[in-house]
Amino acid sequence: MLYQIYETQRTWMEPFVDFAQAAAKLYGNPSSPFGQNPLAQRVAAGYSLIYRLGKDYEKPAFDIQTVDVDGTQVAIHERVEINKPFCELRRFKRFTDNPATLTKLKGQPAVLIVAPLSGHYATLLRDTVKTILKDHKVYITDWKNARTVPLSDGAFGLDDYVNYVQEFIRHLQGIYGNCHVISVCQPTVPVLAAVSLMASRGETTPLSMTMMGGPIDARKSPTAVNNLAMNKSYEWFENNVIYRVPSNFPGAGRRVYPGFLQHSGFVAMNPDRHASSHYDYFQDLIKGDDASTEAHRKFYDEYNAVLDMDADYYLDTIKTVFQEFKLVNGNWDVMGVNGKLERVRPEDIKTTAHFTIEGELDDISGSGQTEAAHGLCYNIPKTRQKHLEVKGAGHYGIFSGRRWREIAYPAVKSFILEHNQLPAPVEHAQAAIETIAKPSPIVVVSAAAPVTKVVSTPVAAAVTIPVTVSAPAPVKAQAPAPKAVHKPVASAVNAAPARKPAVKKTLAKKASRRR
Repeated sequence: MLYQIYETQRTWMEPFVDFAQAAAKLYGNPSSPFGQNPLAQRVAAGYSLIYRLGKDYEKPAFDIQTVDVDGTQVAIHERVEINKPFCELRRFKRFTDNPATLTKLKGQPAVLIVAPLSGHYATLLRDTVKTILKDHKVYITDWKNARTVPLSDGAFGLDDYVNYVQEFIRHLQGIYGNCHVISVCQPTVPVLAAVSLMASRGETTPLSMTMMGGPIDARKSPTAVNNLAMNKSYEWFENNVIYRVPSNFPGAGRRVYPGFLQHSGFVAMNPDRHASSHYDYFQDLIKGDDASTEAHRKFYDEYNAVLDMDADYYLDTIKTVFQEFKLVNGNWDVMGVNGKLERVRPEDIKTTAHFTIEGELDDISGSGQTEAAHGLCYNIPKTRQKHLEVKGAGHYGIFSGRRWREIAYPAVKSFILEHNQLPAPVEHAQAAIETIAKPSPIVVVSAAAPVTKVVSTPVAAAVTIPVTVSAPAPVKAQAPAPKAVHKPVASAVNAAPARKPAVKKTLAKKASRRR
């Protein structure tokens, strides 16, 4: 019923919102008779504020037309690669007629950005996408508003989210051989689950996974968001925040967690900050500060645009991530597309490089929640793991704004470049060592036919090469040479005194003859 009440109120407000927009233009135009009033600028600012507080915010566009690559403006073409009932895999294809730039673009890594499904559209990561596009081929998960998805398309749960991510990773691997994955906030949990399941099955896993500000272990430094999810029961959420989509939308009848409730929760976390921001917007309009007012509009056009989430997905996330902590407790089973349950085992990940990023002042995912992923992926070599805390950054600061561009992104770019190839398998290196350590085989040469001798090559090759050796001419048999007998030194020394009496007797005889 609450959803219907909200929609009715919004419908009633539309005429007043449209009037406020028209009045703001009338009083703000110097050529208009209304604009000649001494208080015209102040009145126009007031009507403009009313319009922005009451308007309905639709999904914004990414609107990334070009990016600068080493001084060359590269055109961006946005297109949908895979269209799923609840998500679109969107690609930002880069075009240029500069041969040198084109060659550089072709050799750059492919990156899958998994955007959060937590009330806002994927366009919230516009700055993230635009920055990464300079050095990478970029794809992003563009989640759909659940109220636009017909009931005939079925439900969507957390398990389906995990399966979507696996499908998108395989899609990029099919095109480029492999890829890198970046997850921002909420998707850190399903992304880790997706990569874990792929590793457990023996599939090729991404070259690297970067996790930014996500609730891997929500028990660490719990925030207001965590406390709400932990302190209320599963039944409370199901009975108090889940509503059916009204009849004026394609997804009429679908059970959802409405976006306007999520937006109200975000605003309630920092009401003073939002009130101050709107007051500053009013003052900037009066002063004619166009740069500040435009920055305010851009931020709130994105912040106020919210979407509904399917009830199954929302409730699954509350239960799995924030109440039972199934990922960190090691008892999370995911239903695959084949209908079979599979246990999520992050310890099975061994080759995927792992990077976690947190904001020092993050009030959504507290300190240590994302870093906890390293303790779960303990079979990834330490040399392929990294953690970064961005000083002075809040939740949005680690993926958007100055600190993202100057601190976080350079680290992400370097990490992806460093791990753009899989390490040499340990088993192969061990086999090479064993080959060298084996003694040379004994070769019996027969005069009748040539034989094959096995020669071990150096460690770099670790290959055995058959070599044909000709038999030598037969040699006439000879009597064996007498064996040399070597007496111990001690025996020789002991025998010396036995010869002394004989020597003395001979000398005595010679002396008697001379006399």
